[in-house]
Amino acid sequence: MFDPEIAAAYSARGTVSPETFARVMDDYRTRSERAVRDLPGARGVAYDEHSDEVLDVWGIADAPRPVFLVIHGGYWRSLSRLDTAFMARTLADHGIATVAVDYGLAPATSLPEMVRQVRAAVAWVHRDGPAHGLDRNRIVVCGSSAGAHLAATTMIGGWQADLGLPDRAVHAGLLISGLYDLRPLIHAEANEWLFLTEQSAADLSPALAPLPDDPAPAVIAMAEHEADGFRRQSRDFHRHWARGSAGPLLTVPGRNHFDVFVDLADRDTELSSAVHRLFALTAPTHTPK
Repeated sequence: MFDPEIAAAYSARGTVSPETFARVMDDYRTRSERAVRDLPGARGVAYDEHSDEVLDVWGIADAPRPVFLVIHGGYWRSLSRLDTAFMARTLADHGIATVAVDYGLAPATSLPEMVRQVRAAVAWVHRDGPAHGLDRNRIVVCGSSAGAHLAATTMIGGWQADLGLPDRAVHAGLLISGLYDLRPLIHAEANEWLFLTEQSAADLSPALAPLPDDPAPAVIAMAEHEADGFRRQSRDFHRHWARGSAGPLLTVPGRNHFDVFVDLADRDTELSSAVHRLFALTAPTHTPK
């Protein structure tokens, strides 16, 4: 049974008009197509031997480039990597490659399988990324909404060794408008396609996982105009992660749950500045002789 109060708190669509939602969804695809036009890269690269999922690599060059691995939102049931490359040209101008990841969507794909897939995408960057001009030692993971949840599952511990990865498989994270404790969704509309139980919701919640021994730096961000549940969870997860790794909680003024993500297409926004600060933290240090 849905709880009307919980359902309202986790209704991102309820915070914008249908016209605004449609406009932003169109903006994702239009801006992404424009950003990657004539940009060096590789489309539709298979990254996971256990599924048909693919990723795109944009902004590559002769020398290995730091990696912005970006995971789309869509409440785990819509959108794709093709809607999630609008930042690629701006980042390429700063010497950063963009890896936009597809994953299976609900209800055909279970949430545990989505988590497995995005972790496999991180493993692909470590294993095959250097052959595509990627620096596997400088990976910043990013996601918006459902993508922020999936990105956070690559930052917690307990899965890396099975894929032959170091404990800190990603080196920093930008998590935008995400959900990190999935238990409330049992009582919201999203459970019509996620099929969560109390146990599975807890198991899939980054906020309930133990902090890694050496948590990667993270920026937790949200829009000014978020539904209450998203706003609350951003604050709670920031407090949780900050116990092991200091980083800011950003509230982007004038933005809603959907259009805040597009700020990454503009080099002069607060979110873009946060990306560059995170990459600066991943830069190798040299001790003077």
